[in-house]
Formats: sequence, structure tokens, C-alpha cells
Amino acid sequence: MSKRTVFCIIFSLLAFAGNSIICRMALKSDTIDPVSFVIVRLGSASLLLVLLQAFSKSAKGIGGNWISAVFLLLYAIPFTFSYINLSAATGALISFSAVQLTMIIMGLRNGEALNRLQFTGLIIAMSGLIVLLLPGATAPSLFDALLMAIAGIAWGFYSLRGSVSISPLYDTAGNFIRAFPICLVVCIPLMKNIHISPKGLLLAAISGTVTSGLGYMLWYQALKHIKATQAAVIQLSVPVITSLFGVLLLGEILDFRIVTASAVILIGIALVISRPKKTKV
Repeated sequence: MSKRTVFCIIFSLLAFAGNSIICRMALKSDTIDPVSFVIVRLGSASLLLVLLQAFSKSAKGIGGNWISAVFLLLYAIPFTFSYINLSAATGALISFSAVQLTMIIMGLRNGEALNRLQFTGLIIAMSGLIVLLLPGATAPSLFDALLMAIAGIAWGFYSLRGSVSISPLYDTAGNFIRAFPICLVVCIPLMKNIHISPKGLLLAAISGTVTSGLGYMLWYQALKHIKATQAAVIQLSVPVITSLFGVLLLGEILDFRIVTASAVILIGIALVISRPKKTKV
């Protein structure tokens, strides 16, 4: 795995965790309503990516496709509304558990296989995820959990479609450009109690430009060089990162079990992304 791919993966994972933290921070403090957050997030991401494409040497025009744009929207809207009540760590756990399951099932369905060491790593990582989930605050409501699970499944399919992207910037920009007008149409009936403070606007814009626009573009770049099963398990680190950020920025509790579970998940990830051997399961 090249240094460039490693950089793209690390930046993307930090961006994914950042989206959870920023969204929860904005909605918890009621600095912006969820509808406005989604619109500003997708709009600012689209604007940034269009500008980057304009100054790049990549292909011009609108890349991506409508199916990926729909998956992007099916992720963004439920993700935002679920964070009205979910904590950052709990939301990330539910979301990326759904991501992992979706990508691994599709990866195995498409003929990918794990060797014994990688399969062991998968079991270890999943065990760590369960341990991390158990000491969470209050159990989430079924509705909020379902919303976040839908977001995770949609993100799993969006990631899978990114593995065949020829130009990550071109395709990511196109997906956001397509998703934004659909978002406006879908969100019109949901526009109630609209309010946007300067802080809320800034948080939504950061979520759109840095942790979404740039993060997703680099994730598409990374997906060109790793398998779907590897991408799924790598993303198990996001709840760990989110938990740590949640302690520092949102005052969420970090105890011994969370630290232990985080270590277990990272060990599992290391095994899954290890070099494949001939023996497979």
C-alpha cells in the first residue's frame, strides 16, 4: 500500500469521524436546524469541488452518476436527523456497523475472500465493536437507530461504487452536484422551525467542504487501491476516533472498556489489511 493511499485513508477516516462530531455539536447546541445543516453541507461541498475541478487538470463537466448521488443523499439526510438525539459515538457505531456489514456482504458476493488471518481479524474487530457499544450512554431509540442504519447502508453502497471511479475529484464533484438539487426538493416539506446562527452556518460549511467534500474525494481515491472487505473493516476505526473526539470536544465519557475495545478494533483492522496469503476461507 503506497504512502499516498495511506494518507488518503487516514484523512478520510478523520473526516468521517469529524462529520459525526460536527453534526452532533451543531444540533446538540441548537445552533442550526437539521434541514439547514444538510442543505449547507451539500451546497458548500458542491461549491468547493466545482472550484477544485475548475483549477485542476482533470476532465471537465459533470462526473459521477445519479445512482451514487441518490446513495449520497440517502446517507446525508438520515445521518443528520438521527444526530438530533444520538450521541456522536453511538451514531458512529450504528452507522459504521451497517457500513461494514453492507460492504463485506457485497465484497464476498462479488468473489472477494479473506484468508484465515484476515478472517480472524474481522472477528476480533467485530468483537471490539460490540464491547465498545455496550458501555455507551443510554440506548438509542429504535427510530434514531434505524435512521442511522439506513445512512450506514447507503454509505456502504456509495463506497462500493467509488471503487471503480477513474477520477475521484471528477466523480465526487458530480455526485454532490446531482445530490444538491434533489436535497432541496426533498427538504422543502421538512422546512419547519428554520434557524441558522453564525456558528451553526460555520459548522455546516466545515462539514461540507473539509470533512465531506475533501474527505469523500480522498476516500474515492483510496478505494481504487483496496478491497471492499478491507475498506469495510478499516472504517471500524471511525467509532474509535469519534469516541476520542467526543471526549475532547463534546464531554462524552471515556472509560477503561472503551479504551480496551478501541485497541481490540485496531488490532483486528491490522490483521484484515495484512498481505493476503493463499489459504482462504
